[in-house]
Amino acid sequence: MRSEELVLLAAMLHMPLEAIKTNVVEDIADGGMGSIRFVHESSMPRLFGSTVVEAEYIDSDGIVVSITVSLDNQGDLYEVDFWKVDFSPLLKYPLPQQLRLKTGD
Repeated sequence: MRSEELVLLAAMLHMPLEAIKTNVVEDIADGGMGSIRFVHESSMPRLFGSTVVEAEYIDSDGIVVSITVSLDNQGDLYEVDFWKVDFSPLLKYPLPQQLRLKTGD
């Protein structure tokens, strides 16, 4: 996991870096938006389970980026999904203080 991914994920999940730094991730082919998937060795098929936290920030070009952290159907970390509303590549990886965490209604 890259250091900027680790710092962002720790901030979004309110967890210490040590608790998540051993996770292995792979980039998702998403047109350069920055999404990652957690790699787990399991014989069980991994499917989306639930969203844990959502946030937004403004990329350096002024475009809104949505970020969601999700768990799989086993309750393990599954993905950090970046979605830039105009589908363009991410220009600058966000710092935790740039995030606006979304809360449930």
